[in-house]
Formats: sequence, structure tokens, C-alpha cells
Amino acid sequence: MSEGEYKIVDTKGRFTMAVKGGRQLNDVSWSEGRILLSNRRLILAGNDGKKTLALSDITGLGGREDASTAIASVSDYLSLRLGEDVMLVAASDHDEFKTGFFKAMLDENIVKVKHPAVEGGVVTDESWEKARLKVEQESIATALESGKFVELELEEISEINTERQDMGGNERLVVQVSHVDGQTSVETHITGKERDCQFTKSFLREGERRSEANVELDESEKEVLMALYSGVSPFEIPAFVGQDVEDVEETFERLVELDIVDEVRTRREVTLNSRGRNIASEAMNEQ
Repeated sequence: MSEGEYKIVDTKGRFTMAVKGGRQLNDVSWSEGRILLSNRRLILAGNDGKKTLALSDITGLGGREDASTAIASVSDYLSLRLGEDVMLVAASDHDEFKTGFFKAMLDENIVKVKHPAVEGGVVTDESWEKARLKVEQESIATALESGKFVELELEEISEINTERQDMGGNERLVVQVSHVDGQTSVETHITGKERDCQFTKSFLREGERRSEANVELDESEKEVLMALYSGVSPFEIPAFVGQDVEDVEETFERLVELDIVDEVRTRREVTLNSRGRNIASEAMNEQ
């Protein structure tokens, strides 16, 4: 490897060209071989030769290319866009290769971050800060210039949006990440080079897909959910929504079962017994 180049993933798998010159190929056949990923290139070495792809030539990721039975039979692969071509790579350990790929494309890259851009539904006056990206298997971390550290965990992401904004006279792509920070719903905005934004969005989309669920909730359950979203303490929700404590507790249990909320701790409700009343009475008489 050349100076400054280092290996990220070295594994086996299958690969094939699915689109050539903008045209979908019908006679697709997978080649088996070695998959070597560095911070600069991807090498695919099979029985029919070696193909080297510069990471700088990869323009984005596509979706599934199930135009043929040969492709549809493979469950996990990355669809790499190279201009008008699309190369599919199915590593033996898909998750390891996928994480390694995003590390190669994004690790240590400098972007601008606004956090929180929106907090509890209210737009903040936070400024843009330079930040350095760090990719993990389940998150992208951003280390801001001010010393703040913001981790965008896939499990905490609810929605990803993009829009173009005028920044200093230049139109920039902004990735808007809706997620939970502690117990608060916030938006973190990221901008930078177009390519960095596109790959950041592609990585974080997995979190959005996980949060999508066809769940039927009744009106009382929706009220509880919206109260939590607005930042109301779980202990204050019965009074806030006008429901009995027992009913709200049942709703919490259902939301936990649906994996919509996480149980932090179980509240213990107590009442004085006769011994406790006697001790309390003596303590009050001593005052």
C-alpha cells in the first residue's frame, strides 16, 4: 500500500457489475474472491482478475438491484454507484464491511454541525460549529470545535430530512437528523461537502428505517406518547393528559412491549402501615 494508506477490511465475498453505462445488465453473475478495503480504494480480486475502485470514484450508494434472479437471491450487499455504473459487493460479514466502508468514506472528515438546531420542537439560536466525524457500527459521533461531543445513535433516530440552505452566499446541502438526546427530542443539522453529506445521510437512514413501524395506537396512547415527546415527566403525565395513574401505567407497559419507549426505572409506590404511622407520629411529637 502507498504511504498514508491503511487496511480497514480484508475479507471474502461476492461481487458483480449490475449497471454498466447507465444500462441494467440482465446476464449478471457473481464472482467470488477477496474483498480488500483501505482508506483509499476497494480491491475486488476474483478468479477472472482484479478490479480496483478508487473511493473517490464512488459517487453514492444505491438501493437493491433485484432485476435478476441472481441478484435477488443475495440478501445483503452494498450497491456502489460509480458514475453511470453500479457495482454490488456482498461480503461474508456484511455488517463489518458496511461499517468499514462508511469509516473509509467519512472518518476524520470535517463538517459543520448545529446542535441542537431544534429542541423540543423549538428552533434554537445555536451557531454552526466545525466538527470531526467518527463512524462506529451503530452511530456517527461528531466532535465539535467547542469541545462538545454529539453522538447520533441509529436506535435514537426517528427521521432524516435534507434541504438546501444559503450559507454565506453558497447553497449547501443540510442533513437534518431528528433524534433523542437524553430524554429530549432534538434535531442536529450537518452540512459540509456534498459527498460527505450524502454518505452521512446514507448511514443514518438505517436509523430512520428501524424507527418506521406500522403500529396502531388508540387516542389515549397517542396522548401519552405526545406528552413524552413534549418533555413532560412520566410522573406528571396522568395529570397532564387527565387519565388515571393506573391507566397511564398500562399504557407505559404497552408502549414498552411495542418497543416505542424504553423502561428507565420502575416507580415504587408505598403507603404507611400501622408501625410506620406510630413512628411518624412519635417523630412529629418530638419536633
